[in-house]
Amino acid sequence: MDEMALREAREAVVREHMDSENEHRFDDTLGTFDHPRYELMATGETHDGADEVMDYFRTSRAAFPDQRNDNVVLRHADDAIVVEFDLHGTHLGELRGIPPTGRTFRSRMCALFLFEPGSDRIVCERIYFDQLSILQQLTG
Repeated sequence: MDEMALREAREAVVREHMDSENEHRFDDTLGTFDHPRYELMATGETHDGADEVMDYFRTSRAAFPDQRNDNVVLRHADDAIVVEFDLHGTHLGELRGIPPTGRTFRSRMCALFLFEPGSDRIVCERIYFDQLSILQQLTG
């Protein structure tokens, strides 16, 4: 696959990844990975493998059933696609011991979708965000 075709294939995979998360088609989200792995830099958590990633989807959507990403901006790198986006949702389930508040949050985030050379399958999504601003929005 030439460089431009690989870039287009990777972008299509990242867009499918983000769209399938919004639509709660988590089996499809898992299918965008070569090996499912999420690294949440603000919390220090790593979810490695299909079972752990699926558990992450379940627990995060239990807390925020309407969680969505929008305002997506993509930038290409040699081994990654860098994505800026707004994540938002309503706190309707327990989150790390915090009972549901019914409040909403919106936070600008940055995710690195990492790829092995020559591959169009994601090997890691590494997400950077401001955990404190989200907690402040949820707890007032």
